Amino acid sequence: MRAVGIILAGGNSRRMHELTAKRAVAAMPVAGSYRAIDFALSNMTNSHIQKVAVLTQYNSRSLNEHLNSSKWWDFGRKQGGLYVFTPTITADNGYWYRGTADAIYQNLDFLRKCHEPYVIITSADAVYKLDYNKVLEYHIAKKADITVVCKELGPKEDATRFGTIRMNESARIEEFEEKPMVAHSQTVSTGIYIMRRRQLIDLVEHSAEEDRFDFVTDILIRYKNLKKIYGYKINSYWSNISTVESYYQTNMDFLKPEVRNYFFRELPSVFSKVSDQPPAKYNPGAVVKNSLVGSGSIVNGTIENSVIFKKVFVGNNCVIRNSIILNDVYLGDNTYIENCIVESRDTIRANTRHVGENGVKVVVEKNERYAL
Repeated sequence: MRAVGIILAGGNSRRMHELTAKRAVAAMPVAGSYRAIDFALSNMTNSHIQKVAVLTQYNSRSLNEHLNSSKWWDFGRKQGGLYVFTPTITADNGYWYRGTADAIYQNLDFLRKCHEPYVIITSADAVYKLDYNKVLEYHIAKKADITVVCKELGPKEDATRFGTIRMNESARIEEFEEKPMVAHSQTVSTGIYIMRRRQLIDLVEHSAEEDRFDFVTDILIRYKNLKKIYGYKINSYWSNISTVESYYQTNMDFLKPEVRNYFFRELPSVFSKVSDQPPAKYNPGAVVKNSLVGSGSIVNGTIENSVIFKKVFVGNNCVIRNSIILNDVYLGDNTYIENCIVESRDTIRANTRHVGENGVKVVVEKNERYAL
């Protein structure tokens, strides 16, 4: 294969509030049965990239459990494979990853031992489908030093969450501003980059010598006038889940038939680790409208416009509207949930009411359900 993959999955998003208190953003559940990192891993294997490194750090236990077998994404090969790297204390280095460039620098041995001429770098907190081979062909045709995959946001979408880009007629990037106070462009970086392996090693080594640790600020923005950096626009579905609101909206998007069909029924497929759960059970009196219900769930109440993940118990006379219920939640009888995200492994006591009146409410019940 012409490229090796690197997935940056070590970051923490404080804008996710309680949702990332016990898991990395890359391990966030999506669409009833997936994790956020599944989309990047599936894109890698569907693009026939056989060697992929996942760089983890923050709250990585849940993510490491999800990645404990590479067979789910077809990386269990004699050639290539799936590699999971965490910060390692050595005689020369005693730091955690201090940034995205530093994460790559601390694992340069992996890149040095590879033979593929190109590297595809992607984040693990976005939901999308993309053939990286098309981007690579574009990169080679443009004779680019770095290619940045970008997306044109709608006029009402907030571009200040991302790196904003302005390109000339030939798609060469002339301006790149990371998370600006005021966005002067609705074209944003998706966090997907392609460059030559040798050049990446040189740039990362040079940044480390100057104590510069961020890939975007200290490589892309710093070298935008010295290197030929081009943008590759995508028009298909792409969503970043690094805030509570965007995470909620991304899951709600899967209630739209066109989004469901795009990810669930159209090739290439999205793969995930499979858990052996029985089908969802709907008891007499259960009412479900326009919702996703994960396997292993038992429903007795009413569910409308909601995403219910695996192993959720919905008690008698419960009403769930416009909400996301994460894995392994027990909802007691007569519970009312609206505009909420209920954290996994919660027990919501009977006769309780949770309503997100000013935006999305995150419900975390710190009970002792699993205590000895």
